[in-house]
Amino acid sequence: MDMKLEVLIIPVSDVDRAKRFYEKLGFRLDADSVVKEDFRAVQFTPPNSEASIIFGKGVTSAPPGSIDSLVLAVYDIDAARNNLITLGVNVSEVFHYAAGPLNSAVENPRVSGRDPEGRSYFSFASFEDPDGNGWLLQEIRTRFPGREWNLTRPQAVDVATLAGLLRETAEHHDVFEKAHAEHHWYDWYAPYLSARQSGSNPEEARSAADHHMEEVLHVPPR
Repeated sequence: MDMKLEVLIIPVSDVDRAKRFYEKLGFRLDADSVVKEDFRAVQFTPPNSEASIIFGKGVTSAPPGSIDSLVLAVYDIDAARNNLITLGVNVSEVFHYAAGPLNSAVENPRVSGRDPEGRSYFSFASFEDPDGNGWLLQEIRTRFPGREWNLTRPQAVDVATLAGLLRETAEHHDVFEKAHAEHHWYDWYAPYLSARQSGSNPEEARSAADHHMEEVLHVPPR
């Protein structure tokens, strides 16, 4: 079962100021939703990230600026740092941790300069948003073994097989179309094809499609 980190909540005091800041960073604006006068949610996604951040009004009870050390993985920390500086962001010098990445349990944990051995995960730079929420740039050029998911992608269906499935779907849909109210053909095709590609036989797929139309989309019999 997939469980992907989707959103991190950032507490801010001035929503519009925070929005301008993250726009300046080049984060993608995904949403700015005002549901009620006392609720507003703004969602941004860092470049090429699968996880997003949300901030706004009525989103969290955490004090503004209370988030520390959100990590952004970058391939080249010097280039990333220089880019942020060009955008007007106050970024620290590059540093490494005396006792290893993110270990702040020792006295004077941050040591100026890149990791002496040039290792991935060991070199950092830091900056803050206008409320003081802390961010870290972490240079990762090569990930440790086991640090990447092996994604399995479904094999593409060849044209002849797909054509046969579509013909079969059309034949079974014809019975439903004659017996039920007007509807979009693709709403029936989608659950039928999905069921067949998941291993169901034609009758099981037809039942799944009928159920979807009648129970989910509420398409009644004529």
